[in-house]
Amino acid sequence: MRQRPWGCRAACAAASAALLTACTGARQAPEPAPATAPPALRLIGTAAIAPGTEVLGTTFGGISGIDYDPVRGRWLLISDDRSALQPVRIYTATLRYTATQMEAPAITGTAPLRQASGAPFPSPRRPEPGVDVPDAEAVRWLPGGDGLLWTSEGDFARGFGPQLREARADGAWVRNFPLPAAFTPSADRQRGPRANATLEGLALSPDGRTAWLAMEAAWVQDGPRPTPQAPGGPLRITAIDIASGEALRQIAYVPDAVAHARRIPWGPQWNGVSEILADGPHHLLVLERSYSAGAGFSARLYRIDTRAGSDTLALPALKTEGTALDTATPKTLVADLGQLGAGTLDNLEGMAWGPPLPTGGRVIVFVSDDNFNPAQATQFIAVEYRPAATGTAAP
Repeated sequence: MRQRPWGCRAACAAASAALLTACTGARQAPEPAPATAPPALRLIGTAAIAPGTEVLGTTFGGISGIDYDPVRGRWLLISDDRSALQPVRIYTATLRYTATQMEAPAITGTAPLRQASGAPFPSPRRPEPGVDVPDAEAVRWLPGGDGLLWTSEGDFARGFGPQLREARADGAWVRNFPLPAAFTPSADRQRGPRANATLEGLALSPDGRTAWLAMEAAWVQDGPRPTPQAPGGPLRITAIDIASGEALRQIAYVPDAVAHARRIPWGPQWNGVSEILADGPHHLLVLERSYSAGAGFSARLYRIDTRAGSDTLALPALKTEGTALDTATPKTLVADLGQLGAGTLDNLEGMAWGPPLPTGGRVIVFVSDDNFNPAQATQFIAVEYRPAATGTAAP
C-alpha cells in the first residue's frame, strides 16, 4: 500500500532503524524467577538504505516485497514506483547476516518489469490505451529462480483491478493470471476491493504449486476498514493453482483494530495485511501493519492454518456478526514486532525466509517501503523464527 508522503512526514522523524541494546544490572531476589518460554522471534540485526539513494541508474526505494532464491543465493526486491521516477522494476541483492548481526545489503542488479509487448509499463503521465500502470506490491521467486510472480494493487482510476503476473527473472512478461471476476471493483465501487487496499500479500506453497493472495483490507461489501475502536471487516486470502490459474479456495481473515489513535487531528489511521509467507504446507504467517498520523507505524505477526475456517470463494458477501466473521480463520499471535528491540519501525511491507543460521535456526527478513519519502528509509530487519514458542491466542 502506497503511503502518502504528507502522512508519513508527520509521523516518521527517524529515517533509519537503530538496534537498541538493553542492559540490566544484577538484582537480588528471595527466589529465582519462574521460567518463561523464549520469544517466538529473536532479533538478529537491522540495516537501512537511505531514501533517495541512487542505485544502478535508478532511485532506490518503494520496496514492497522481498524473496530469496536458495538455488542462486540471491535476494529479490520489488519497487512500487508506478513508473513515476523510473519504470516499474525489480532489484536483486546480496544480504548477509550472522546469528547476532546483519550487514548492509548490496544491490547487485535491476530490471524493468515488462508488459506483453516487451515494453516497460508506461508512466501515469503518458498512459497507454489498454495497459495499466501497475502498483507493484509483492513478489516471489518461482522454484529454481528462473521466473517470478508479482502482484499489482491495480490502476482503479483507469478501470484496472488487481493483477497477478508471471515474469522471467529478467523482468520479461510471461502471463497474466485470470483472477475471478469478483476481484474487479464494480462500476459504482459498492462491491469488490477498495482502491489501494488489494493484493498486498503473496505466498508460495513449499511445493511451488499454489500461490496465496492476500487482500490488505475487506472488500466493500464485506465490512469496514479497521478503526482504533474496532477490528476491520474480514479480508479474503485466496489460493491460486499456478499451473492452471484456477482459484482453488478462499479463507477469511479478520485484521486487528488500529494499534494507536492518531495524535494529530488530521491524517490517516488504519491497519491491514501487508504480506503473507508460507510456513509449511498448511500454514501462513500474516504480517499486519498499522499506521496512525503522529503515532507512526506498528506491526504484528500472526500464524494461521489455511485448512481452518470456511471456504468463502463462492460467497458474494461475507456474513458477519458485529465486526467478526463467524467462520473466519483463527489466528495465533507470533510477535509484536515493536517489542523486538529493533528501534522505531518503518512501513514494513515485505517478508521472506532467508538462509538458515549455522545452528539450523530459521530466519525471516522483513523490509519496509520508504514511499520515496525523505523522512523514512528502506529498513531491513532479520529475526530468528522459533515456532515452538508460538501459541498466544489473538486478542
